[in-house]
Amino acid sequence: MQIDLNVLNRQFELFKYEYEEAALKVLRSGWYILGRECESFEKEFADFSDAKYCVGVNSGLDALTLSLRAIGVGIGDEVIVPANTYIATVLAVTENGATPIFVEPDEYYTIDTNKIEAAITKKTKAIMPVHLYGQSANMKDILEIASKYHLKVVEDCAQSHGTKFGNKMTGTFGVGCFSFYPTKNLGAFGDAGAIATNDEDFAKTLRKLRNYGSEKKYHNELAGVNSRLDEMQAALLRVKLKHLSTLLTEREYIAQRYLKEIQNPFITLPKIRDNSNHTWHQFVIRIKNRDIFKNYLEKNDINTVIHYPIPPHLAECYKYLGYKKGSFPVAEKYANEVLSLPMFNGMTAEEISFVVDVCNKWE
Repeated sequence: MQIDLNVLNRQFELFKYEYEEAALKVLRSGWYILGRECESFEKEFADFSDAKYCVGVNSGLDALTLSLRAIGVGIGDEVIVPANTYIATVLAVTENGATPIFVEPDEYYTIDTNKIEAAITKKTKAIMPVHLYGQSANMKDILEIASKYHLKVVEDCAQSHGTKFGNKMTGTFGVGCFSFYPTKNLGAFGDAGAIATNDEDFAKTLRKLRNYGSEKKYHNELAGVNSRLDEMQAALLRVKLKHLSTLLTEREYIAQRYLKEIQNPFITLPKIRDNSNHTWHQFVIRIKNRDIFKNYLEKNDINTVIHYPIPPHLAECYKYLGYKKGSFPVAEKYANEVLSLPMFNGMTAEEISFVVDVCNKWE
């Protein structure tokens, strides 16, 4: 039995006729950029996220980059980021000419709020928590720190569609930046992203920035970019959004089976933060001798992926920041031990059982 980390076409098959109808509707419309589908999706996703406004852009990275730009982050500023995250979080900071200030993760793989204050300087402009793997960062502490030091909060929600901290959706504590990359729980069929906000003026600024800095064609008020959520992706996302609750319920079922049935003392299972749900973008375990274990799974026809093998502070492109191995030992430990098990909509009970059985046989 061959089991991949993710099999996207199974989810497509669940709603294929709706997707195909939506795609044909766009093709026949003759309007492909910034039209009714984008407007409708923005409204529907804002409603889903409990936000007042949503601005569609062409990727999660652009959502982060434009949000930082819109709050005024630039050269000479510092932005606090977790030391274990996908590099897009950090690229958004450096793309704006600012400096990323790394903070170690906690036991939930999100930024350790006990270590944030020590990283704040006079140059700090914002805190960018990442709701990694589908679990919220500790937003209560983050908001208290941000208020104390008069800092902005920009949330990286690329992996947390539908995740709540308390009774509040991620993406509504500060500026919410979402990715709809195809593997996400709310994934498009290409690159796509969005920004959620409760500030009308901020939303207007973002709409200008994504469209060459223009609200009215050829009247460029800002030095913007081309980053627009196209009609095709918006239409397909509208279909998936209608079914997202069902898709998340299925992922919860798979996760609960893993949590209950994987009983290998060598494997550290993910923890769920109190007062928060988990939407399981990834099911991430930790294990010593991770690479040997990964090879063992592959020999048993189970494909896995490491999210993520190189912490951003050790990435080649950030050598100029001057960090070395040992600079952030917790993040580096996680990078050496984490492994994502297969987790996708349409995964069969037999496939889940096979993964569990192979994991439990590891010695």
